[in-house]
Amino acid sequence: MRWRCRRGMLELDIVLLRFMDAHYEQLDEQQHELFEALLTYPDHDLWNMIARNTGVPDEAFRPILRLLQEN
Repeated sequence: MRWRCRRGMLELDIVLLRFMDAHYEQLDEQQHELFEALLTYPDHDLWNMIARNTGVPDEAFRPILRLLQEN
C-alpha cells in the first residue's frame, strides 16, 4: 500500500505517507477499502479533495479525508 501512495505530486506523497505512518494500521477493513478507492482518483482530484478545494464525490470518504487533512 505504501507504494501506491507514491504519486506524481510531492504534496500528495508527503500527506499520504504521513497518513500511512500515523493512521493506516488503525483503520478497519471498510476504511482500508475507502482509502484504496481514494487512491484511484487522479492526483489533482485527490489533492483538491484533501485541500478542500472541491466537493467530495461520496460522503463515505469524509472520515478518511479528515484524517488525511490532519497530516
